[in-house]
Amino acid sequence: MRLSDPAAPVYRQRQARLTAWLAEAGIDACVVDDFENQRTSVLRWLCGHPMDAVLFVFATGKTVLVPWDVHLANDRSTVDRVIPYTDFKRSFRQAVIGVLEAESLGTSAASAARVEFLQRTSHLRRQELASDLPGMEILLREDGFESFISRWRTIKDASEIAAVLKAAKITNAVIEKVEKRLAAPKGADGLRELDIAQFLEREALSLGAEGMGFETLAAGPARSWAIHPFPAFSSGPFAVPGLSILDFGVKVDGYSSDVTITVARGRLTEEQERMIELVTEAYSTAVKTAKPGASTRNPAMAVDDLFAASGWKMPHALGHGIGLDVHEAPLVRNQDENKDPMFLPGMIFTIEPGLYHPEHGGVRWENDVLMTETGAQILTRAKIIRVQ
Repeated sequence: MRLSDPAAPVYRQRQARLTAWLAEAGIDACVVDDFENQRTSVLRWLCGHPMDAVLFVFATGKTVLVPWDVHLANDRSTVDRVIPYTDFKRSFRQAVIGVLEAESLGTSAASAARVEFLQRTSHLRRQELASDLPGMEILLREDGFESFISRWRTIKDASEIAAVLKAAKITNAVIEKVEKRLAAPKGADGLRELDIAQFLEREALSLGAEGMGFETLAAGPARSWAIHPFPAFSSGPFAVPGLSILDFGVKVDGYSSDVTITVARGRLTEEQERMIELVTEAYSTAVKTAKPGASTRNPAMAVDDLFAASGWKMPHALGHGIGLDVHEAPLVRNQDENKDPMFLPGMIFTIEPGLYHPEHGGVRWENDVLMTETGAQILTRAKIIRVQ
Protein backbone atom coordinates (compact mmCIF):
# COMPACT_ATOMS: atom_id res chain seq x y z
CA MET A 1 0.00 0.00 0.00
CA ARG A 2 1.89 3.04 -1.25
CA LEU A 3 0.15 5.60 0.92
CA SER A 4 3.34 7.70 1.10
CA ASP A 5 4.11 7.38 -2.62
CA PRO A 6 4.03 10.64 -4.64
CA ALA A 7 1.41 9.10 -6.95
CA ALA A 8 -0.88 8.14 -4.06
CA PRO A 9 -2.85 11.43 -4.01
CA VAL A 10 -3.87 10.90 -7.64
CA TYR A 11 -5.37 7.51 -6.87
CA ARG A 12 -6.97 8.84 -3.70
CA GLN A 13 -8.62 11.63 -5.68
CA ARG A 14 -9.99 9.15 -8.21
CA GLN A 15 -11.27 6.86 -5.47
CA ALA A 16 -12.89 9.77 -3.64
CA ARG A 17 -14.70 10.91 -6.78
CA LEU A 18 -15.95 7.39 -7.45
CA THR A 19 -17.01 7.07 -3.80
CA ALA A 20 -19.07 10.26 -4.09
CA TRP A 21 -20.69 8.92 -7.27
CA LEU A 22 -21.56 5.62 -5.56
CA ALA A 23 -23.10 7.42 -2.60
CA GLU A 24 -25.16 9.67 -4.86
CA ALA A 25 -26.33 6.67 -6.91
CA GLY A 26 -27.32 4.77 -3.76
CA ILE A 27 -24.79 1.99 -4.38
CA ASP A 28 -22.93 0.52 -1.41
CA ALA A 29 -19.89 -0.76 -3.29
CA CYS A 30 -18.46 -1.59 -6.70
CA VAL A 31 -16.18 -4.49 -7.56
CA VAL A 32 -13.48 -4.45 -10.25
CA ASP A 33 -11.89 -7.78 -11.20
CA ASP A 34 -8.93 -8.07 -13.55
CA PHE A 35 -7.45 -11.46 -14.38
CA GLU A 36 -5.88 -13.18 -17.36
CA ASN A 37 -9.17 -14.35 -18.82
CA GLN A 38 -10.73 -10.86 -18.68
CA ARG A 39 -8.68 -7.69 -18.48
CA THR A 40 -9.72 -4.15 -17.55
CA SER A 41 -7.55 -1.06 -17.14
CA VAL A 42 -10.03 0.33 -14.57
CA LEU A 43 -8.15 -1.54 -11.82
CA ARG A 44 -4.83 0.14 -12.53
CA TRP A 45 -6.46 3.52 -13.11
CA LEU A 46 -8.15 3.45 -9.71
CA CYS A 47 -5.34 2.16 -7.50
CA GLY A 48 -2.08 1.70 -9.42
CA HIS A 49 -1.96 -2.08 -9.21
CA PRO A 50 -1.25 -3.29 -12.77
CA MET A 51 -3.17 -6.58 -12.99
CA ASP A 52 -4.51 -9.81 -11.47
CA ALA A 53 -6.58 -8.61 -8.55
CA VAL A 54 -10.05 -7.73 -7.27
CA LEU A 55 -10.63 -4.16 -6.09
CA PHE A 56 -13.52 -3.18 -3.82
CA VAL A 57 -14.51 0.48 -3.55
CA PHE A 58 -17.14 1.25 -0.90
CA ALA A 59 -19.46 4.21 -0.64
CA THR A 60 -17.96 4.77 2.80
CA GLY A 61 -14.68 5.63 1.11
CA LYS A 62 -12.83 2.45 2.02
CA THR A 63 -10.84 0.51 -0.59
CA VAL A 64 -9.77 -3.14 -0.38
CA LEU A 65 -7.50 -4.93 -2.86
CA VAL A 66 -7.34 -8.72 -3.15
CA PRO A 67 -4.28 -9.41 -5.35
CA TRP A 68 -2.79 -12.60 -6.74
CA ASP A 69 0.71 -11.15 -6.08
CA VAL A 70 0.60 -9.52 -2.66
CA HIS A 71 4.20 -8.27 -2.84
CA LEU A 72 3.51 -6.43 -6.09
CA ALA A 73 0.36 -4.98 -4.55
CA ASN A 74 2.23 -3.72 -1.50
CA ASP A 75 4.73 -2.06 -3.81
CA ARG A 76 2.40 -0.58 -6.43
CA SER A 77 -1.12 -0.09 -5.08
CA THR A 78 -2.73 2.78 -3.19
CA VAL A 79 -5.56 1.28 -1.11
CA ASP A 80 -6.63 1.04 2.52
CA ARG A 81 -6.13 -2.69 2.84
CA VAL A 82 -4.48 -5.54 0.91
CA ILE A 83 -5.71 -9.10 1.47
CA PRO A 84 -3.88 -11.93 -0.35
CA TYR A 85 -6.03 -13.81 -2.85
CA THR A 86 -4.79 -17.03 -1.25
CA ASP A 87 -6.71 -16.10 1.92
CA PHE A 88 -9.82 -16.86 -0.17
CA LYS A 89 -8.36 -20.01 -1.79
CA ARG A 90 -7.92 -17.96 -4.97
CA SER A 91 -11.69 -17.99 -5.45
CA PHE A 92 -13.44 -14.88 -6.76
CA ARG A 93 -16.69 -15.95 -5.14
CA GLN A 94 -15.10 -16.46 -1.75
CA ALA A 95 -13.23 -13.15 -2.04
CA VAL A 96 -16.45 -11.27 -2.79
CA ILE A 97 -18.35 -12.93 0.05
CA GLY A 98 -15.50 -12.47 2.51
CA VAL A 99 -14.77 -8.82 1.81
CA LEU A 100 -18.42 -7.76 1.61
CA GLU A 101 -19.28 -9.58 4.85
CA ALA A 102 -16.33 -7.91 6.58
CA GLU A 103 -17.83 -4.56 5.56
CA SER A 104 -21.31 -5.63 6.75
CA LEU A 105 -22.60 -6.09 3.20
CA GLY A 106 -22.56 -9.88 3.05
CA THR A 107 -25.16 -12.59 3.61
CA SER A 108 -25.96 -11.35 7.09
CA ALA A 109 -26.46 -7.75 5.99
CA ALA A 110 -29.69 -5.95 5.39
CA SER A 111 -31.44 -6.77 2.12
CA ALA A 112 -31.10 -3.18 0.96
CA ALA A 113 -27.40 -3.58 0.06
CA ARG A 114 -26.60 -2.77 -3.57
CA VAL A 115 -23.28 -3.83 -5.13
CA GLU A 116 -22.26 -3.18 -8.74
CA PHE A 117 -19.93 -5.41 -10.76
CA LEU A 118 -18.30 -4.89 -14.15
CA GLN A 119 -20.78 -4.87 -17.00
CA ARG A 120 -19.06 -7.80 -18.75
CA THR A 121 -19.67 -10.08 -15.75
CA SER A 122 -21.23 -13.28 -17.10
CA HIS A 123 -24.84 -14.29 -16.49
CA LEU A 124 -23.58 -17.47 -14.80
CA ARG A 125 -21.41 -15.50 -12.38
CA ARG A 126 -24.29 -13.17 -11.63
CA GLN A 127 -26.48 -16.17 -10.75
CA GLU A 128 -23.73 -17.51 -8.48
CA LEU A 129 -23.39 -14.15 -6.74
CA ALA A 130 -27.15 -13.89 -6.28
CA SER A 131 -27.13 -17.35 -4.69
CA ASP A 132 -24.12 -16.57 -2.50
CA LEU A 133 -25.49 -13.18 -1.42
CA PRO A 134 -29.24 -13.66 -0.93
CA GLY A 135 -31.21 -10.45 -0.69
CA MET A 136 -28.38 -8.32 -2.09
CA GLU A 137 -29.04 -6.41 -5.30
CA ILE A 138 -26.39 -7.39 -7.85
CA LEU A 139 -26.01 -4.66 -10.46
CA LEU A 140 -24.59 -5.06 -13.98
CA ARG A 141 -25.34 -1.87 -15.91
CA GLU A 142 -24.47 -0.37 -19.25
CA ASP A 143 -24.62 3.10 -17.71
CA GLY A 144 -23.04 2.19 -14.38
CA PHE A 145 -19.77 3.04 -12.70
CA GLU A 146 -17.71 1.84 -15.68
CA SER A 147 -19.48 4.31 -17.95
CA PHE A 148 -18.92 7.08 -15.39
CA ILE A 149 -15.20 6.27 -15.21
CA SER A 150 -14.91 6.00 -19.00
CA ARG A 151 -16.36 9.48 -19.49
CA TRP A 152 -14.10 10.83 -16.77
CA ARG A 153 -11.00 9.24 -18.32
CA THR A 154 -11.64 10.99 -21.61
CA ILE A 155 -10.00 14.11 -20.14
CA LYS A 156 -6.52 13.20 -18.95
CA ASP A 157 -5.19 14.66 -15.71
CA ALA A 158 -1.67 16.04 -15.29
CA SER A 159 -0.15 12.71 -14.24
CA GLU A 160 -1.66 10.94 -17.25
CA ILE A 161 -0.47 13.61 -19.66
CA ALA A 162 3.02 13.35 -18.17
CA ALA A 163 3.05 9.58 -18.75
CA VAL A 164 1.92 9.93 -22.37
CA LEU A 165 4.53 12.63 -22.97
CA LYS A 166 7.23 10.25 -21.69
CA ALA A 167 5.91 7.52 -23.98
CA ALA A 168 5.89 9.97 -26.89
CA LYS A 169 9.48 11.03 -26.17
CA ILE A 170 10.68 7.42 -26.29
CA THR A 171 8.58 6.80 -29.40
CA ASN A 172 10.19 9.74 -31.18
CA ALA A 173 13.65 8.50 -30.28
CA VAL A 174 12.78 5.07 -31.67
CA ILE A 175 11.41 6.61 -34.87
CA GLU A 176 14.73 8.43 -35.33
CA LYS A 177 16.60 5.16 -34.90
CA VAL A 178 14.37 3.47 -37.48
CA GLU A 179 14.91 6.30 -39.95
CA LYS A 180 18.69 6.23 -39.47
CA ARG A 181 18.78 2.47 -39.94
CA LEU A 182 16.77 2.65 -43.16
CA ALA A 183 18.83 5.57 -44.47
CA ALA A 184 22.17 3.87 -43.85
CA PRO A 185 23.92 2.33 -46.88
CA LYS A 186 22.22 -1.01 -47.46
CA GLY A 187 20.42 -0.47 -44.13
CA ALA A 188 17.12 -1.76 -45.54
CA ASP A 189 18.64 -4.62 -47.52
CA GLY A 190 17.65 -8.04 -46.25
CA LEU A 191 15.46 -6.55 -43.53
CA ARG A 192 12.57 -8.78 -42.50
CA GLU A 193 9.32 -7.81 -40.78
CA LEU A 194 10.38 -9.68 -37.64
CA ASP A 195 13.76 -7.89 -37.63
CA ILE A 196 12.20 -4.44 -37.54
CA ALA A 197 9.61 -5.52 -34.92
CA GLN A 198 12.34 -6.88 -32.65
CA PHE A 199 14.47 -3.80 -33.28
CA LEU A 200 11.63 -1.58 -32.08
CA GLU A 201 11.13 -3.52 -28.86
CA ARG A 202 14.83 -3.66 -28.04
CA GLU A 203 15.31 0.06 -28.59
CA ALA A 204 12.14 1.02 -26.69
CA LEU A 205 13.09 -1.05 -23.66
CA SER A 206 16.65 0.26 -23.70
CA LEU A 207 15.24 3.81 -23.60
CA GLY A 208 13.15 3.07 -20.50
CA ALA A 209 9.81 1.90 -21.84
CA GLU A 210 7.74 -0.43 -19.68
CA GLY A 211 7.06 -2.48 -22.80
CA MET A 212 5.35 -2.22 -26.14
CA GLY A 213 1.88 -0.73 -26.07
CA PHE A 214 0.52 -3.54 -28.24
CA GLU A 215 1.78 -6.14 -30.67
CA THR A 216 3.79 -4.38 -33.34
CA LEU A 217 2.37 -4.51 -36.86
CA ALA A 218 5.09 -4.77 -39.50
CA ALA A 219 3.96 -5.40 -43.06
CA GLY A 220 6.13 -5.33 -46.16
CA PRO A 221 4.75 -4.43 -49.60
CA ALA A 222 3.25 -7.91 -50.03
CA ARG A 223 1.04 -7.43 -46.94
CA SER A 224 0.65 -3.68 -46.36
CA TRP A 225 -2.80 -3.69 -48.00
CA ALA A 226 -4.21 -5.09 -44.71
CA ILE A 227 -5.31 -2.57 -42.08
CA HIS A 228 -4.03 -4.94 -39.38
CA PRO A 229 -1.98 -7.68 -41.07
CA PHE A 230 -2.20 -11.23 -39.82
CA PRO A 231 0.14 -12.39 -38.47
CA ALA A 232 1.25 -9.09 -37.00
CA PHE A 233 4.72 -9.62 -38.50
CA SER A 234 6.38 -12.46 -40.35
CA SER A 235 9.71 -13.57 -41.78
CA GLY A 236 8.79 -11.85 -45.02
CA PRO A 237 10.76 -8.87 -46.40
CA PHE A 238 10.23 -5.35 -45.06
CA ALA A 239 11.16 -2.08 -46.78
CA VAL A 240 11.73 -3.67 -50.14
CA PRO A 241 10.54 -1.66 -53.18
CA GLY A 242 6.95 -0.56 -52.67
CA LEU A 243 4.94 0.45 -49.60
CA SER A 244 5.59 -0.99 -46.12
CA ILE A 245 3.69 -0.15 -42.93
CA LEU A 246 5.01 -0.11 -39.35
CA ASP A 247 2.42 0.42 -36.58
CA PHE A 248 3.69 0.39 -32.97
CA GLY A 249 3.46 1.98 -29.55
CA VAL A 250 5.51 2.06 -26.36
CA LYS A 251 4.20 1.98 -22.83
CA VAL A 252 5.28 4.13 -19.87
CA ASP A 253 3.58 3.82 -16.47
CA GLY A 254 0.84 1.89 -18.24
CA TYR A 255 0.17 4.63 -20.82
CA SER A 256 0.77 3.87 -24.47
CA SER A 257 1.69 5.77 -27.58
CA ASP A 258 0.35 4.65 -30.97
CA VAL A 259 2.00 5.64 -34.25
CA THR A 260 2.22 4.39 -37.82
CA ILE A 261 5.09 4.92 -40.25
CA THR A 262 4.82 4.18 -43.95
CA VAL A 263 8.08 3.30 -45.69
CA ALA A 264 8.12 4.04 -49.42
CA ARG A 265 11.08 2.51 -51.19
CA GLY A 266 12.25 2.83 -54.73
CA ARG A 267 10.35 4.00 -57.76
CA LEU A 268 6.62 3.81 -57.00
CA THR A 269 3.72 3.45 -59.37
CA GLU A 270 1.60 6.46 -60.24
CA GLU A 271 -1.24 5.07 -58.10
CA GLN A 272 1.05 4.53 -55.10
CA GLU A 273 2.28 8.11 -55.36
CA ARG A 274 -1.33 9.27 -55.52
CA MET A 275 -2.13 7.29 -52.37
CA ILE A 276 0.75 8.96 -50.53
CA GLU A 277 -0.35 12.38 -51.77
CA LEU A 278 -3.93 11.83 -50.60
CA VAL A 279 -2.96 10.49 -47.16
CA THR A 280 -0.54 13.39 -46.67
CA GLU A 281 -3.25 15.89 -47.55
CA ALA A 282 -5.74 14.04 -45.32
CA TYR A 283 -3.35 14.12 -42.38
CA SER A 284 -2.77 17.86 -42.74
CA THR A 285 -6.51 18.49 -43.11
CA ALA A 286 -7.35 16.44 -40.02
CA VAL A 287 -4.80 18.22 -37.84
CA LYS A 288 -6.08 21.64 -38.94
CA THR A 289 -9.72 20.63 -38.37
CA ALA A 290 -9.22 19.23 -34.86
CA LYS A 291 -9.86 22.25 -32.64
CA PRO A 292 -11.03 22.69 -29.03
CA GLY A 293 -14.80 22.96 -28.93
CA ALA A 294 -15.20 21.58 -32.46
CA SER A 295 -17.09 18.36 -33.17
CA THR A 296 -15.01 15.19 -33.07
CA ARG A 297 -16.75 14.33 -36.37
CA ASN A 298 -15.31 17.31 -38.22
CA PRO A 299 -11.84 15.92 -39.06
CA ALA A 300 -13.29 12.54 -40.06
CA MET A 301 -15.91 14.12 -42.33
CA ALA A 302 -13.29 16.34 -43.95
CA VAL A 303 -11.01 13.36 -44.62
CA ASP A 304 -13.85 11.18 -45.89
CA ASP A 305 -14.90 13.94 -48.30
CA LEU A 306 -11.33 14.39 -49.48
CA PHE A 307 -10.90 10.69 -50.24
CA ALA A 308 -14.35 10.36 -51.83
CA ALA A 309 -13.57 13.19 -54.25
CA SER A 310 -10.72 11.05 -55.60
CA GLY A 311 -12.69 7.82 -55.66
CA TRP A 312 -11.23 6.39 -52.46
CA LYS A 313 -12.76 5.35 -49.12
CA MET A 314 -10.97 4.91 -45.81
CA PRO A 315 -12.03 1.58 -44.22
CA HIS A 316 -11.49 2.62 -40.59
CA ALA A 317 -12.04 5.50 -38.19
CA LEU A 318 -9.78 8.52 -38.45
CA GLY A 319 -8.64 8.18 -34.85
CA HIS A 320 -9.27 7.12 -31.27
CA GLY A 321 -8.33 8.06 -27.75
CA ILE A 322 -5.26 6.54 -26.12
CA GLY A 323 -4.27 6.12 -22.49
CA LEU A 324 -4.10 3.02 -20.33
CA ASP A 325 -6.04 1.43 -23.18
CA VAL A 326 -4.73 1.74 -26.71
CA HIS A 327 -8.29 2.33 -27.91
CA GLU A 328 -10.50 4.44 -25.66
CA ALA A 329 -12.60 7.59 -25.80
CA PRO A 330 -12.78 9.92 -27.62
CA LEU A 331 -13.54 8.36 -30.98
CA VAL A 332 -12.67 10.47 -34.00
CA ARG A 333 -15.03 9.18 -36.64
CA ASN A 334 -17.85 10.19 -38.94
CA GLN A 335 -20.74 8.72 -36.95
CA ASP A 336 -23.56 10.33 -35.01
CA GLU A 337 -23.53 7.93 -32.05
CA ASN A 338 -20.17 9.18 -30.81
CA LYS A 339 -20.47 9.83 -27.08
CA ASP A 340 -17.78 12.53 -27.27
CA PRO A 341 -19.41 15.30 -29.30
CA MET A 342 -16.54 17.77 -29.13
CA PHE A 343 -12.82 18.08 -28.59
CA LEU A 344 -11.91 19.29 -25.12
CA PRO A 345 -8.56 20.26 -23.59
CA GLY A 346 -6.92 17.23 -22.00
CA MET A 347 -8.09 14.72 -24.61
CA ILE A 348 -5.34 12.60 -26.16
CA PHE A 349 -6.11 10.83 -29.40
CA THR A 350 -4.65 9.59 -32.67
CA ILE A 351 -5.03 10.95 -36.16
CA GLU A 352 -4.40 8.16 -38.66
CA PRO A 353 -5.70 8.52 -42.22
CA GLY A 354 -4.98 5.49 -44.38
CA LEU A 355 -5.65 3.98 -47.81
CA TYR A 356 -5.22 0.34 -48.84
CA HIS A 357 -5.23 -1.54 -52.14
CA PRO A 358 -4.66 -5.28 -52.72
CA GLU A 359 -2.25 -4.58 -55.59
CA HIS A 360 -0.60 -1.30 -54.62
CA GLY A 361 -0.30 -1.89 -50.87
CA GLY A 362 -1.15 0.47 -48.04
CA VAL A 363 -0.31 3.94 -46.76
CA ARG A 364 -1.11 5.09 -43.21
CA TRP A 365 0.21 8.09 -41.28
CA GLU A 366 -0.56 8.13 -37.57
CA ASN A 367 0.49 10.41 -34.75
CA ASP A 368 -0.68 11.13 -31.20
CA VAL A 369 -2.35 14.44 -30.42
CA LEU A 370 -3.01 16.33 -27.18
CA MET A 371 -5.87 18.81 -27.36
CA THR A 372 -4.99 22.02 -25.52
CA GLU A 373 -6.80 25.29 -24.88
CA THR A 374 -5.21 26.76 -28.01
CA GLY A 375 -5.36 23.78 -30.37
CA ALA A 376 -3.99 20.38 -31.30
CA GLN A 377 -0.46 19.62 -30.10
CA ILE A 378 1.23 16.81 -32.07
CA LEU A 379 3.16 14.66 -29.59
CA THR A 380 4.82 12.12 -31.87
CA ARG A 381 6.87 12.43 -35.04
CA ALA A 382 5.82 9.51 -37.21
CA LYS A 383 6.06 10.21 -40.93
CA ILE A 384 6.18 8.77 -44.40
CA ILE A 385 9.81 7.75 -44.90
CA ARG A 386 11.32 7.62 -48.38
CA VAL A 387 14.08 5.08 -48.96
CA GLN A 388 16.07 4.75 -52.17
